[in-house]
Amino acid sequence: MTVRRILAAGLLALAAAAVIPAQQAVAAGPGELPFGSATTVGLHNTYDPAAFPYLAQGLDTGTGLIELDAWTDTITKEWKVSHSNPLGNANNCVNASTAAQLYTGGANKNLESCFDDIRVWLGAHPTAGPLVVKLELKGGFAANRGMGPKELDALIAAHLGSAAFRPADLLAKAGGGAYPSLDDAARAGNWPSRAALAGRAMVEVIPGTVEESNPFDTLHTDVEYGRYLRDLAAAGKLGQAQIFPAVHGAAAADPRSRYEAAIRPWFVLFDGDAAAYLNGIDTSWYDSRHYLLVMTDAQNVAPAISGTDPTADQARARAVQLAAAHASVVSSDWRHLPEVQSLVLPRG
Repeated sequence: MTVRRILAAGLLALAAAAVIPAQQAVAAGPGELPFGSATTVGLHNTYDPAAFPYLAQGLDTGTGLIELDAWTDTITKEWKVSHSNPLGNANNCVNASTAAQLYTGGANKNLESCFDDIRVWLGAHPTAGPLVVKLELKGGFAANRGMGPKELDALIAAHLGSAAFRPADLLAKAGGGAYPSLDDAARAGNWPSRAALAGRAMVEVIPGTVEESNPFDTLHTDVEYGRYLRDLAAAGKLGQAQIFPAVHGAAAADPRSRYEAAIRPWFVLFDGDAAAYLNGIDTSWYDSRHYLLVMTDAQNVAPAISGTDPTADQARARAVQLAAAHASVVSSDWRHLPEVQSLVLPRG
């Protein structure tokens, strides 16, 4: 082979390597996996005192996701955390300001206290995470009464602080500049490595069960926050956003087709029933685009296993199965299996 051909072959090889997204790179260990290329295990309704006396105990399992249910109390202008009481708190958040306070004191605090506990716990465990905080707004926003996306962002910014991994962080390019949308950034494989996100949390928001069943609610949480992101980006203020809105519910093809075109690029996180995803939906579509995919009720995938107390082998096998099916998070109520909750698996 001539020198010219050798040089040409080398240049072609370099060019081919340059277009391989970082997301597809082979990682040496879990910490070096891009966030979008890993599968972790999560806990449903982690705020429930029946699950853990203190929220920090749920975090101590090493879980990759916790869930908080919140209500907009428009009378007191407080975000209440409970499963079914829109006007009161029923949770295990204690409003800690130091690590020593995470396991003491009275619980049943407002949403900001839950984020205080998360921030303090992450500060005491700087190599933990990244953590997904799944926030279900049970009845949705009430922006017309001062409890909309802007106010929720302000609460998270004040109480989670620099521990939050925000939409603007995903948009930022390593060499400077930014991608125009979350979709562009995700599809370019711009997720940081898990090690780079250690000690940080990503907040996901989904529409609530009450909101979704309310025939008079015509503006659901996902659409409202998607429009909010679009408008912030247009105004050059995307840095204010603290939350990634999720497309809720398993569906074939691109589930964002239910939204108006202008907000579709602001959704890169999808959340739905694991059994539904495995029933004929091409989940590789999410993985190939580096979108995050939360699979809930993992125990119900056939053959069903216990939702709370499977054996460690059963839960681990289910996590491995759903990781192979391209889940980013495998969620259930496996509260007593820290060896499974702390799993980090290659996705796909």
